[in-house]
Amino acid sequence: MLHFKTYILFLLLKLELMKKLFLVFILLCCNLMFSQYGDKDSNHIGLSGGITQLNLFSEQFKAKPEIGWVAGFSLRGNYYNNWQMIYGMQFTDSNFSLQSVTNTAINYKLSAVQVHLVASYMLIENHLTLEIGPVLQINGKLTVDSDKENLLLKDSPLVKAKDIVAINTFSGNVYGGVTVGFTNFRLNINYQYGFINVMNKLNKNDTLVLLNGNKDFKGNFGMLSGMLTIYL
Repeated sequence: MLHFKTYILFLLLKLELMKKLFLVFILLCCNLMFSQYGDKDSNHIGLSGGITQLNLFSEQFKAKPEIGWVAGFSLRGNYYNNWQMIYGMQFTDSNFSLQSVTNTAINYKLSAVQVHLVASYMLIENHLTLEIGPVLQINGKLTVDSDKENLLLKDSPLVKAKDIVAINTFSGNVYGGVTVGFTNFRLNINYQYGFINVMNKLNKNDTLVLLNGNKDFKGNFGMLSGMLTIYL
């Protein structure tokens, strides 16, 4: 009962944080719209959706990227000369898989919220831009199918699939991408690499580290995304 109450409290705190991030996003959007009013290719509110391919980079775990989805909204506005800024928030369910000791594929799903502030350079106005910038990512626990959660991992034979789901709640990514298209309809291809060890939270469990051969868990996310954006 105590664990259930703690989990509910954790969900409420995370929801409150998401509300605050959303408020910050709206304030930034309003500020950008007023400060850049009338500029070329500016004040575009975009609604996006697309697919992802998530990978876990680890010296120990040999992960296979799997397909997921991403959706969100953003505001693109001019900043200086050919430079623009993009504020955005995205929601994603992304996937990767590991092998069990019997070579059964174990799918892990990551549900996360991303907030990004990206610099965009216009090569061709309204048609071609390059983007780079930081991303704050808020992670939920990894989820595994119930019929596979007790399978032993091939890369750590004493560790069950469900033992590694409690990854770091917060992580940071470096974002790079390209956007092509027209004024109101564009395609974005981007790649994000997480510079934080998202498995570090597992290292606080001494028993789990012992089962892992007395080795620390280490892993970084890499995510390739393709999104279509409609600018209103």
